[in-house]
Amino acid sequence: MENFVVSARKYRPALFDSVVGQSHITTTLKNAIRTNHLAQAFLFCGPRGVGKTTCARILAKTINCQNLTHEAEACGECDSCKSFQNNASFNIHELDAASNNSVDDIRNLIDQVRYPPQSGKYKIYIIDEVHMLSTSAFNAFLKTLEEPPAYAIFILATTEKHKILPTILSRCQIFDFNRIQIADMTQHLAFIAAKEGIFAELDALELIAQKADGGLRDALSMFDLNVTFSKDNTLHYAEVLENLHILDYDYYFRMTEALMASKVAEAYLLFDEILKKGFDGHQFIVGLLEHFRNLLVCKDPSTIKLLQVSESVQQKYLQQSAEASFSFLASALSLGAQCDLTYKAAKNQKLHIEICLLKMANIAHVINLASLPAVEGGGVGKLQVENTKVTTPAETPVATAVANTTTVSGGNTGSAATGMSIPKTPIGGLKTTANLGKSTTNTAQQPTVARVEEPVITQNKPFTHDQLKVKWDAFVKWLESRERFSEYVILNRDFSLKGTTILLAVDNEIQVELLTTALRTEVLTHLRREMQNATIHLEVSILKEDEKPMIYTQAEKFKFLANKNPALNDLRNAFGLDYDY
Repeated sequence: MENFVVSARKYRPALFDSVVGQSHITTTLKNAIRTNHLAQAFLFCGPRGVGKTTCARILAKTINCQNLTHEAEACGECDSCKSFQNNASFNIHELDAASNNSVDDIRNLIDQVRYPPQSGKYKIYIIDEVHMLSTSAFNAFLKTLEEPPAYAIFILATTEKHKILPTILSRCQIFDFNRIQIADMTQHLAFIAAKEGIFAELDALELIAQKADGGLRDALSMFDLNVTFSKDNTLHYAEVLENLHILDYDYYFRMTEALMASKVAEAYLLFDEILKKGFDGHQFIVGLLEHFRNLLVCKDPSTIKLLQVSESVQQKYLQQSAEASFSFLASALSLGAQCDLTYKAAKNQKLHIEICLLKMANIAHVINLASLPAVEGGGVGKLQVENTKVTTPAETPVATAVANTTTVSGGNTGSAATGMSIPKTPIGGLKTTANLGKSTTNTAQQPTVARVEEPVITQNKPFTHDQLKVKWDAFVKWLESRERFSEYVILNRDFSLKGTTILLAVDNEIQVELLTTALRTEVLTHLRREMQNATIHLEVSILKEDEKPMIYTQAEKFKFLANKNPALNDLRNAFGLDYDY
């Protein structure tokens, strides 16, 4: 029985032109050989399985070839080439620094360097995984590396360049190897399959290339594994998918459809099916984020080339991308990223992801409440619209401008399907995700929502700082009446005006982050409506330490705390408390 040789060894490149995906390296090396501009030391760095050691061996063989071709390739027929191919060359020495990393090993190598080659022009020393050398070994190697004999050339290879001493790096000509592109890897796998008489579906080869993550050696190992797994010497997409334990694109397309349609029950059942197939929840959420990212990429025709998938899958992405709004994808990515960060800390990880899916399924309701008369949902519930007339703060005092509420009624998702009451903001809009967590206890009430009509600004009217401050204070007072104290504290301060841009200085990064979410939109929409000027903008900065007020007396401490939590004033009045001056 003939001995089996793995594809990574059987099809290992023997010439520069056969190296896959590293043309920038091979072209430079061939030019250096052709013009006889060879460095004393080379450093090949990059991820595993991208051709570092292979290129080192090809370079070593080509340097000593006695009959170079016009393309600066080794002939493969001279005595030097044949001895190299038979692993019998006395001029090419390989050292594995992972197991020979001591000072004594380097000293032995230095002793060998002293003797010139018996035949050929150069002695080449290939040191693989050079970052594994000890600091003492590196230091012992420095002098020889800096001033080697004219006949000695060192080729170092490493996957971790940052671990190599700067004094070593400065003495080497550095070549950075790229991760091999999926298209190049797929083409090479197709070539090997044809050579071996194996029928392979293109989608199956692309799947292997994607799983390899830029490493051709990993791709060839998976290729051999799947050929062994197949019964009829054929690689089918479904079999490769099962054998490599990869979550199919179809699951992510179906999950996205369910989330966009607010079908929470369908999303839960699909997630449960994924878990039963043995996939990890964290793996699923990371894959879903990648899927949303691909949909965003498809929004712009100029970035579709970043989507490294087959044409059939690319068409699916284009179709679903046209159906998914940018706001949905951006919000879903934000929720998914937060879920990814906190997944390992969660006690009930399945519930953690289910909550994330519930939020994603309700994105459409939240982002459309302020602009659409009605939003049709799926599993969680259905929003209905009534009361088309909306009163504004100009017609009704701020304290009474929240009579109408939006209620999202329960559906068929169990305990998650409780009603949520969303008060109307003083701008005629609706409170957004910042307050969706507050739910009403009376779920029997019929779901109604005030219809929102956005103001039409026909011209941008000029205004003064004092005029704007009146509307600003009205909004701040409304926040206090709604017990949105954290947001009240952020905005209850003075601001400056530069043209139509509001310059607001806050205390810390947390307040800046809060002002980049829904609160910013609420403030600007309110002010633009009230001032009839669509050019109003808000710029937020952090107060410098010397600009923050100093607090000394007890009265100042109490006023500072009461400003952050107005309920302290009620507590003080209820008990008749006072403070020491």
